[in-house]
Amino acid sequence: EKHFISSRWNFFLLKKFGDCGKLIFLKFMSLREKINKQFITALKVKNKTLISTLRLILAAINERDIANRSGTNKEKVKDPEIIKVLKKMKKQRQDSADMYQKGGRQELQDAENEEIKIIETFLPKQLSEEETKKICKEIIKSLDISSVKDIGKIMGALKQKHAEVIDFSKVNTIVKSLLN
Repeated sequence: EKHFISSRWNFFLLKKFGDCGKLIFLKFMSLREKINKQFITALKVKNKTLISTLRLILAAINERDIANRSGTNKEKVKDPEIIKVLKKMKKQRQDSADMYQKGGRQELQDAENEEIKIIETFLPKQLSEEETKKICKEIIKSLDISSVKDIGKIMGALKQKHAEVIDFSKVNTIVKSLLN
């Protein structure tokens, strides 16, 4: 029944707004629904790379669902938890790509980079290095920090306010350059 309602809603949006309706509808879908929809599309167009990557993503999400089931909690994981899973998968692939680059295995590195691109489509857009630098400057100023020793306070403030949109692998070097 849920599928029928969403199909009817999708039909209404398409009829009323044309292709923009699809965009509006996708905006209100959960991340899990977007991934499933993308997976079905990939199956239809027979894109092997996309199919295998989306299968891995769905398997990781289902694994997290199972891990979260305890006693009375029977709910599936929500979008913030799915984002954590996707970030972890992206990091694993980046590590693998680095290893393949060091080992001179270009074809394997390219495959990992393809998977990273697919995973990134479901992650929130990351801020640029300039935007991250600007936010770091503001936090350093607001916390009145002048020493690298207090980098933990800065990281804590960043995670509180900007956890989804900042690439923390770059923050450490940015903050150190600002404090030196």
